[in-house]
Amino acid sequence: MRNLQNFLSGVQKTALIIILIFAPLISQAQKRTGFGIHFDPAISWLSTDIKQLTNEGTRPGFCFGLSVNRYFTPNYSFSTGISILNAGGRVVSNDTTYLELPNLLAKVLPDKPVVYKIQYITIPIGLKLQTNQIGYLTFFADIGLDPKVVIGRKVDIRSLDISDEKANNELKMVNLGYHLAAGIEYSMGGNTAIVAGLNFDNNFLDITKDNGPQPNDRVTQKILSFRIGVNF
Repeated sequence: MRNLQNFLSGVQKTALIIILIFAPLISQAQKRTGFGIHFDPAISWLSTDIKQLTNEGTRPGFCFGLSVNRYFTPNYSFSTGISILNAGGRVVSNDTTYLELPNLLAKVLPDKPVVYKIQYITIPIGLKLQTNQIGYLTFFADIGLDPKVVIGRKVDIRSLDISDEKANNELKMVNLGYHLAAGIEYSMGGNTAIVAGLNFDNNFLDITKDNGPQPNDRVTQKILSFRIGVNF
């Protein structure tokens, strides 16, 4: 609970700083709110800080949701929204490890992969910059923070014939990352546009819990996604 409180406090402080910096511009600008829907095919992988535990490949996933842009000038806006993100990763240890699963302490032998499957609710907080429209095209970039709450935590361990087993005792419930995105919007008339772009998401916080005899490690997640959407 204390970790959750610290996490929420950090998000609130970051949002407050952003608002204070841009408040003078917002108060003088003619405001407009734009909305969008998106579906983003993605790949994700894990990164570790100890030699005993290594990443072993990427996992396919996807993200879908609603985006909101609150413009304070014609070319600048605060970006937010809400998304469901399905991501994961595969890691291997060169030591025997133990995972606390429901009604089971799973013993994973060295060099046997463990696949994590994680589902998040994400509420990004960012700043979007875009060019003036050139023909039918507008180019944009977006940078910001991605607070995440985990709503699904599962694991596959093929060496033990374990598939889609709940892993609530192994994966943390909240996380925070940053995103860097860029792309183009193709105008369909008015405020309607087709969107295509690339997004890189990197988590700051450890996604795993270090239980019992497990090594004290830091496992973070990285996600690369391709944005497909419609703004209106």
